[in-house]
Amino acid sequence: MPDWQKHHPPLPATWQRCDDAGILPLWWERLCSQTSPQSAALYAAGLFTEDRRRPIAQWFNPAFNAALLVAPETSPEWPVQRFGIFYAPPNSGFTRVHSAPHEWHPREPRKSPTEDEAFRAAIAEAERFLQVEMDFV
Repeated sequence: MPDWQKHHPPLPATWQRCDDAGILPLWWERLCSQTSPQSAALYAAGLFTEDRRRPIAQWFNPAFNAALLVAPETSPEWPVQRFGIFYAPPNSGFTRVHSAPHEWHPREPRKSPTEDEAFRAAIAEAERFLQVEMDFV
């Protein structure tokens, strides 16, 4: 067994990673159902309306119509950038998962934590969230 599998249990089989598809439309639909389209457009610095070509990680569970997203939640011009973790629970709703701050300083790109380190830490926390969430679904 590879070292990385010893430290991280595999994700539940029903969760599929789908980063290359762009942000799933499910996010926009869920957010609009809780707020107005105008408010949704402003949420997390326009995360769901602007294509910023920045790293995202997302998982989708078609059996439960649920999803999890790791994405930048701050405007690009802010001095501190942060990755947020967002959860769309089974069938309806939308929430931000409260977690450790996964931040980096773009003006100091080589100083730890870097953008890549913050992104990897947010992904690891999101995967832990999926493990725990499946215990309750």
